[in-house]
Amino acid sequence: KLQSLKLLWTLKPPNRTFHGHARLLSSDVHSQYESIRQGKQEIPKYFNFASDVLDKWSEIEKAGKRPSNPAFWWINGKGEEVKWSFEELGFLSRKVANVLTKDCGLQKGDRLILILPRIPEWWLVKVACMRAGIVLIPGTSQLSAKDISYRLQASKATCIITSDKLAPAVDSVASQCQLLKTKLMVSKGSREGWLNFTELYQNQSADHSCIKTRIEDPMIIFFTSGTTGSPKMTQHSQGSLGFRPLLSERYWLDLTPSDMIWNTADTGWILTSIASFFDPWVFGSCIFIHNLPQTESAVILDTLCRFPIDALVGAPTLFRMLVQNDLSKYKFMNLKYCMSGGEPLNPEVMEQWRSQTGLDIHEVYGQTETGIICSGFKGMKIKPGSMGKAAPLYDVQIVDKNANILPPGQQGEIAVRSKPIRPLGFFSEYLDNPKKTAESERGDFYVTGDRGTMDEDGYFQFIGRDDDIIISSGYRIGPFEVESALMEHPAVVETAAVSSPDPLRGEVVKAFVVLSPAFSSTDLKSLTRDLQDHVKKTTAPYKYPRKVEFVKELPKTVTGKIKRNELRDKEWGRI
Repeated sequence: KLQSLKLLWTLKPPNRTFHGHARLLSSDVHSQYESIRQGKQEIPKYFNFASDVLDKWSEIEKAGKRPSNPAFWWINGKGEEVKWSFEELGFLSRKVANVLTKDCGLQKGDRLILILPRIPEWWLVKVACMRAGIVLIPGTSQLSAKDISYRLQASKATCIITSDKLAPAVDSVASQCQLLKTKLMVSKGSREGWLNFTELYQNQSADHSCIKTRIEDPMIIFFTSGTTGSPKMTQHSQGSLGFRPLLSERYWLDLTPSDMIWNTADTGWILTSIASFFDPWVFGSCIFIHNLPQTESAVILDTLCRFPIDALVGAPTLFRMLVQNDLSKYKFMNLKYCMSGGEPLNPEVMEQWRSQTGLDIHEVYGQTETGIICSGFKGMKIKPGSMGKAAPLYDVQIVDKNANILPPGQQGEIAVRSKPIRPLGFFSEYLDNPKKTAESERGDFYVTGDRGTMDEDGYFQFIGRDDDIIISSGYRIGPFEVESALMEHPAVVETAAVSSPDPLRGEVVKAFVVLSPAFSSTDLKSLTRDLQDHVKKTTAPYKYPRKVEFVKELPKTVTGKIKRNELRDKEWGRI
């Protein structure tokens, strides 16, 4: 692993040079990273993002060598506001680290589930976990009690931090989770069996020494949906998420300490870790966060007009929603760089946005397992329908079913070379699932499960999923999760969930349902609403089928497997 960077950087030299304020992570650190990029030095044995990046920016800040803008700026749209410098972020996160180690008794390697909306405490806990060597497991606030129970049991987490809104759901399944020892609630109130996070950290000491972590030590586990079975645990290390942006950060962001970036993704997804944590803070940039209980175009546009936001990151759904407005009525204060990721962006939306704002939308493409794989960067020619070129550190190719590299223009599977050396930036493994980890590779490549093409200039174009994953508004939804929820309803005999085109969300979940004879005479409109409500209550609400079609039978193979690809192709007009 420690040889990977030298080899890959020799194969794929950087597109951009080191320059500007982002090199202020002290001359020694600058020299070290420059040597690594040039292949003259191996990646370090030890690394911790909190001490080696955030604390370095705090030192630079104290020396007066960083602009006076905050490191973190949060609003909730109701008049409340939080601003932290890197020094304040360090002070508060050390207090939280003491809460986790002293009040909760957590040790290096212990696992903690964090389920909070876009509130400042999410960032404090994340930094604190790094300081203490605790493995963080983020989750979206839309998780149901069943989802939470599965995550607690599968991860063997001993601690959970969540809001008072989700505390009852945790209590309803806590008895099934024998390893769960500590529950912390971020709330002004109290609840039996729970520690009050806010009170504890406000009263704790800020005297904490950051633990020494190896670059391959586990740091974060993401639960990611699959086509079959329950969500997989995708484990990332200090190196794959924390050290990677020090070497390739300019490729897709190219920010400075004077810039401010706003990413609207949910806290449960890897995009928030990348675009609202690691990559901007490598530059010493300001991370802007709006609580956004609901994503409303008027709120987004008003915020862009009132705050000096330089860069905006959002799912295609966001931009599809924004272009429905008369954008000539809005004057953005500072916006000059827009990025979209999570699913393909329609070329017509890109053109509408450009014609009304004068700004391009740069597409980024990646996965939970790999982070950013391809992107368009500043100054790159934008080709509508393309997601840019391969990111540094990654040798991205289009391959066939035998892992042979295909020529430009030929459709195949998007893959990243993973042998002989697994590249920095890759997930460590699917935790407790060696079979799935092995299946993710074919020949010398990690295969993404996405089909695409590459043109003569090295630009990649996304064609579609090679499996049954549904990507709606940036959320990855496994059909198994939707189908399992539907099958719990007495009206459902059999069901299949597939993606279906949607003008706003790109694609949505559609369920084909075979009814029980007892419900054959039921009002179908009423039953549709009942099934949708049932899924919302059984699993995370974003997974519910926005479309439902009742059928007499489902297409199947000779071995009895449901032919989802046939249903999906029909929905997309390919049959």
